[in-house]
Amino acid sequence: MRTDGSGRIIRGLAWLWVGVLFTGTGVRVLASCAGYGLPFTDLGSTNFCAQIAEAYFSGLTNGTSATTYAPTDSVPREQMAAFVTRTLDQSLLRGSRRAALDQWWTSNLHFNQAGLGLVAVGSTPTLLKSDGTDVWVSNNGDADVTRIRARDGANLGTWSGATSAVGVLIAMGKVFIAGQTTPGKLYEIDPSSSSAFPVSTVASTLGNSPAGIAFDGNKIWTANVGGSVSIVSPGTWSVATVTTGFSSLDGILFDGVSIWVTDQSAGKLFKLNSSGAVVQTVTVGASPAFPAFDGHNIWVPNFSDNSLTVVRSSDGVVLKTFSAGNGDKNGLSSPVQAAFDGQRILVTNEAGGLSFFKAADLSIIGSFATSGVSNPYGACSDGTDFWVSFEGSSSIGRF
Repeated sequence: MRTDGSGRIIRGLAWLWVGVLFTGTGVRVLASCAGYGLPFTDLGSTNFCAQIAEAYFSGLTNGTSATTYAPTDSVPREQMAAFVTRTLDQSLLRGSRRAALDQWWTSNLHFNQAGLGLVAVGSTPTLLKSDGTDVWVSNNGDADVTRIRARDGANLGTWSGATSAVGVLIAMGKVFIAGQTTPGKLYEIDPSSSSAFPVSTVASTLGNSPAGIAFDGNKIWTANVGGSVSIVSPGTWSVATVTTGFSSLDGILFDGVSIWVTDQSAGKLFKLNSSGAVVQTVTVGASPAFPAFDGHNIWVPNFSDNSLTVVRSSDGVVLKTFSAGNGDKNGLSSPVQAAFDGQRILVTNEAGGLSFFKAADLSIIGSFATSGVSNPYGACSDGTDFWVSFEGSSSIGRF
């Protein structure tokens, strides 16, 4: 890579560095860039006309003036940051499922307009998860699980027998439910089966009161309010429960490398090794609940102090805390669960309303009240829309 001797990248080659453009792959080269309709008059006979045209027409760069690109000028780090982040945004926009479905909006405009968007489910719907086609909802009050078709909100059936159903996991072609009993239970649903059959109980010796549930590609994990994590081996369904270092766990997720759990009583986010031992402790807010992972950072809603903590998963550094005290509360009011749709973070507020953030730069999108329904609790994305459970209204809503 060529620099100007000070470590700064030369503008004409900058796009190779960010990984957007490639040479030697049959890219058409013109003696002049005029054929691409570029406004720049200082490009000469560069071999990078196609790449510069892509950068210009996609909005990644506007040149150094209306008619100059300055191909041999160095690019300071601050400008390179702009190039890279614009590239990431473009890849998210053009490569997302929402883009393919012509859903370009990122703001959240109308909730339940004209009575649209709500689907009736069971009593006290708690947590929910999508398999990419359908949304599975745990109805804690009815001890069952409802399957809703995401495309049109059709009710595809309800599976009974899931006593104290809370956490929902989609893994290995099955649906798993954490039963918040003492001791805890793990239920399984075969999506190809009829809802005329009840759920199957595959493990009944989990730690007390499991809530959150996650899968690491090998084992199923539950975070137990009783103060433990349970590690379940699919197939044999043997259970190992770890209590050391925990007070009252709630949320759990896998970031591709490690398991993370929230401890309500301690106000901590714990990183665990494969045996369930704590290997890192991150102080977050009061009563952390159900977090979300956006591919880089973990978003932790803190129920008791109305805040949201963003933690970098690679090293556990707290990047930002949204709160009234910091002047960026964004409607947070007893926040419960965070969810990620590929671009945005949604946070449910049990006291009412939803809060939205942009994952890429940790900025605020906005918040709004959820009138007509009560107690927003669980949240997930189906890859296109967000879905939220309303514990006090026996329904879920599509956004």
